[in-house]
Amino acid sequence: MTITKRVTFIAKEGSEAKMKELLSAMVVPSKASDGCIFYDIFQYENNPRKFMAVESWRDEAALDGHKASAHYAVYKSSYEPYCEKKYSDELEVLK
Repeated sequence: MTITKRVTFIAKEGSEAKMKELLSAMVVPSKASDGCIFYDIFQYENNPRKFMAVESWRDEAALDGHKASAHYAVYKSSYEPYCEKKYSDELEVLK
């Protein structure tokens, strides 16, 4: 079953550039991960502190593989000092 998520990040005031750097580093290796269908991260033009990742994975095993990757470990261990708020939503792709 395909898993699609939207993850929203709100950077702390003054931490926009660091959040952008950390999140940007996730794109290429995530897209190369086995089972990745879609993976992009966006920065809001009208609110540069706000970022949104939209990702779609083949199945739970593919998402688990992503979460076990080296690039994910770097992100997980690095983003919290720069992030004011993070939340995610499960999405249903309409057909």
